[in-house]
Amino acid sequence: MHFSIPSTQEFGSEGSGSSFTGFNIHINGCFHCCLRYKQLHSFHEQLKRSLPSSMVLPSFPPKKLLSLTPNQIEQRRLSLERYIQLVGQDPILCRSELLRAFLLKSQQESSFTECSEVTLDVYLMNGYRIAASVYTTDCSPKVLEKACALIDLSPERLCYFALYLMRKEASGELTIVKRLMDFEAPFISQKRWDNCRLVLRTGYWDPCYDLVLMRDRIALNLLYLQALSDVDRGWIVTTRDLLEELTNIQARGNKSEYLEIVRKLPLYGCLQFPRACVDYPEPNTIATVVLGNKELNLLTFCGDDVQETKFKVTRIRCWRVTPIHANEDQPPNGHQSHSQAPQKSVLIGLELSFEYLMAKNQLKWITIYSEQSMLMSVCLQSIVDELLNQKNGSDPSHLQSPQHLEYAPLSYIRRDGSNHCMTDSSSTDTLCNVANSDNSNGTSNQHSSTNANGSSFIRRKLKEFNTTVRFRNGKDSVHNEAFEWIGDDDL
Repeated sequence: MHFSIPSTQEFGSEGSGSSFTGFNIHINGCFHCCLRYKQLHSFHEQLKRSLPSSMVLPSFPPKKLLSLTPNQIEQRRLSLERYIQLVGQDPILCRSELLRAFLLKSQQESSFTECSEVTLDVYLMNGYRIAASVYTTDCSPKVLEKACALIDLSPERLCYFALYLMRKEASGELTIVKRLMDFEAPFISQKRWDNCRLVLRTGYWDPCYDLVLMRDRIALNLLYLQALSDVDRGWIVTTRDLLEELTNIQARGNKSEYLEIVRKLPLYGCLQFPRACVDYPEPNTIATVVLGNKELNLLTFCGDDVQETKFKVTRIRCWRVTPIHANEDQPPNGHQSHSQAPQKSVLIGLELSFEYLMAKNQLKWITIYSEQSMLMSVCLQSIVDELLNQKNGSDPSHLQSPQHLEYAPLSYIRRDGSNHCMTDSSSTDTLCNVANSDNSNGTSNQHSSTNANGSSFIRRKLKEFNTTVRFRNGKDSVHNEAFEWIGDDDL
């Protein structure tokens, strides 16, 4: 998980005169929630008490007795950002059920979503609609489970699938917007993206897992429909003769035979991104980025010919995502007058750079300029996780299953100060109906009154945030050291 806190907000309760600072937390480049310092501090303290003594949490930024100056607020933002980034980099903490439940509750509160039962449409790659009855606050694994139950997919096969947000462009092309994570509610996340569908696809990268699914009738059907769709969209490269053969096999309804052929084709099981500008093999090269099969591929087109450049993930030493900024209202000559105030820096794009082992002792940085750089980074990390998981002899269920540690029930502190029991992220219990019993003596009424005065103002402020990636001056670049164990034998 890539955490950042690119900005803060000042909130004030209308009529009360009080105010507080909210820290806008982004995960994988997208706004997730807005939390107060005391909310993060409370979670840190509870987490510290609940984890085994052998685990050491990162130090939490200290409290201040007096009101903070703007410079102190900025320092707190940086310190909190560093703290949550360290938590996200810990392999145990980032997969803990405690963190997932906390992030889910945070998303619910920041989106002002009350728990209610709704019908949520989940689509297969061929457009088939699954109308699932879910709660607005259900997490992604729970929605996936309910949707798959409607098509009779065995629960043992759930770990091989995932939910994605996809958008159909005006050109008819299908764009993958994001893969939904376990700590977010699909109903809430979908509302933040215009014209996006929830789509069910396989969640793994190595085609060897197909063999497990092909033994299951329903899973086989899902694989087959996905392969048909990918061939039709050109995500799987075929020849004219092979396409005719596949069409004949499809007409006969032989799904296993169809899959056996397409599984051997280039780019099978990969995710394809819109064309982007890259600096390899030459600067300003336009290429389609494809990720999967333990590779990052660049497809460049010259007439009807397609040139494919492969970069093995096991030879990528590290990568990072960096923002591209420009000054707002910059003069045509590119120079700023000394009499002018400093110009505001605005984000105009993103770039994904990776350091690749071209030959023994020869490393080269390669850069992709794309709005989907963060999603590419998330996919790269997912491929790395799967490879390391395979090295340890585990199956995909190990990556999906959260770390269930023994801990006392935790409470979630809302912005208004009220406490609520925090159950695991798979539960349908929510902030609106799991109030802590300590508030039953009338304290909750006081909080409700306070919340009523300031809720509308806070709601208006939070609605200003959209789903675009936000960075600050390159400080939030994602630099992920991967595969440090690679040796000469892997070249």
